[in-house]
Amino acid sequence: MPWIPVLGGRMKTTLFYGPWQCRLEFMRTCQRECARVMGCLWLADIKLDWEGRLVVPPIPIKASSRYGIFHCCCDHPKVSPDKNEAERKRWENFRTSFRKDWSRKFGDWPEEDGVAWPGHHIRDLHHGGDPVDPSNIIPVKPGVHTVFNRAYPACYRGEAPWNTVGLNLPYSDK
Repeated sequence: MPWIPVLGGRMKTTLFYGPWQCRLEFMRTCQRECARVMGCLWLADIKLDWEGRLVVPPIPIKASSRYGIFHCCCDHPKVSPDKNEAERKRWENFRTSFRKDWSRKFGDWPEEDGVAWPGHHIRDLHHGGDPVDPSNIIPVKPGVHTVFNRAYPACYRGEAPWNTVGLNLPYSDK
């Protein structure tokens, strides 16, 4: 994604996509959140880079941060097909305004060949995820979205590798 101007400098958002096995910290969070943990999906990392300049003393500064996006596959029952369809309709009605708002904060909503990437619901709608909660949605490449959608059922069934701890950082951005 391109650099965008922000107060005191400029910012760039980079998304790294899994899915990967959750690191220990994420798995422990799932153990606290779930009555019974089936597994954990580390979906993505959001890396924010900032470049700017201090006023006093006037020197350039660079900083970065990372935020891991993961999902706990708890032993939640699936919602009914009617409820799932209603929640998908809520998302469809919300999608355009959500993408515009996201674009103002992080740069243009990603596209591939002129088609907008899907918005992936971190806590899936089949298990009660909120379809219009901005903190529950991330843009995902179409091919990666397909991989995510295959991994979720396996995670909820408690299948490997989603039921075991993975690496602290399973990718390199160099």
